[in-house]
Amino acid sequence: MKNILVTIDFNNSEQILIDKAYQLAAQFESKIWLLHIAAPDPDFVGYGVGPQYVRDNRATVLRKEHKHLEELSKSLKEKGVKAEGLLVQGATIEMILAEAKKLNVDLIIAGHHDHNFLYNAFVGSVSGNIVKKSKIPVLIVPID
Repeated sequence: MKNILVTIDFNNSEQILIDKAYQLAAQFESKIWLLHIAAPDPDFVGYGVGPQYVRDNRATVLRKEHKHLEELSKSLKEKGVKAEGLLVQGATIEMILAEAKKLNVDLIIAGHHDHNFLYNAFVGSVSGNIVKKSKIPVLIVPID
């Protein structure tokens, strides 16, 4: 197992996923890829970007997320594990699977949150959709 992809959604539970990835990476001398999928550009989903302050705010959020990824990967490197942070914009499931394929990933690690019936019926589960669509093994880690 040379490459492990960890999906990060910045909901204050990413450390659980990173710790699990670290355990595996340390055993197999794997590289960890920390992947955060940012919301797509408004143009991507058919909306204009609006006034300048909207674009400025979006850029600030993306810079903050990118910096956080850099900090997380740096902490893994300090523990002796190869790690990189990636910030990609787009549709979540499709981008996770595309990046996993591009990076030649051997394992995808994703968190699972318990949601109520209505949420699951209308929105669905990211982790569940990754499992359904992935040809790469997926490790689902309970977050709640």
